[in-house]
Amino acid sequence: MFEGNGELKRPTILVTNDDGFRAAGIEALVEMVKPFGNVVVVAPEEGHSGMSHAITIKTPLRLKKRKRTDDVEFYSVNGTPVDCVKLAMNQIFTSKLPDLVVSGINHGSNSSISIIYSGTMAAAIEGCLYGVPSIGFSILDYDENPDFTAAIEYGRFIVKNVLENGLTPGSCLNVNVPVLPLKSVKGVKVTRQNKGTWREEFEKRTDPRGVDYYWLTGYFLNEEPNATDTDEYWLNQGYITVVPVQVDLTDYKELDRIKSWRFDQIAISHAEKNK
Repeated sequence: MFEGNGELKRPTILVTNDDGFRAAGIEALVEMVKPFGNVVVVAPEEGHSGMSHAITIKTPLRLKKRKRTDDVEFYSVNGTPVDCVKLAMNQIFTSKLPDLVVSGINHGSNSSISIIYSGTMAAAIEGCLYGVPSIGFSILDYDENPDFTAAIEYGRFIVKNVLENGLTPGSCLNVNVPVLPLKSVKGVKVTRQNKGTWREEFEKRTDPRGVDYYWLTGYFLNEEPNATDTDEYWLNQGYITVVPVQVDLTDYKELDRIKSWRFDQIAISHAEKNK
């Protein structure tokens, strides 16, 4: 990208997450993208895992600038990951939208059906809705300080390609990294989302005052355990997975089938009754 004087212009990159601005994952993500452009971080004040595409509508949002020792512009927001992206687009990028949105690095997997619950991926999808190429990064490690070396190394290659080649409008990337040292990662697989569900179970407990409450537990059910072309399969084989995700949720195959229900018969029936 070049400015009017012919000088190379550095891209602007918006960084966010759902684990909160203090999370180790967001620092790793900043480290990943700093070589490529000017970095602006807008992240939640607290963790918002599992918030999906939630937005704040009943509480005022507050944007706080945080002090840094580097040249990264860093803000926290008392809202959700999607709030962070929306507020950044409206209040920070007032003259020009960023060139890239990256979200993460999430502490924990966002493969398979987890994508629909993920605040990390919701932030990436929100960036996509603004027409900005967007990527969500996750590592399959729930430790507070996992080894992000492989995520950063491979992530830079992915970021470089997105900046150079762009993404199709309405599409973003869901990147998941296995819990392996860099030398043990076998490579990258561009693949599809695994079909699976979370089977929720609620453990009933009683508090000291004798009032019952429920604690969410459960497990992941892989609905196609024998498939060899999914993110779950390749992650288990030691690969980083890249799944292109589209904003349009229309099931086009089902669209034609539902049309065959002949809804026009309703109008015909009403017309005959009103004769």
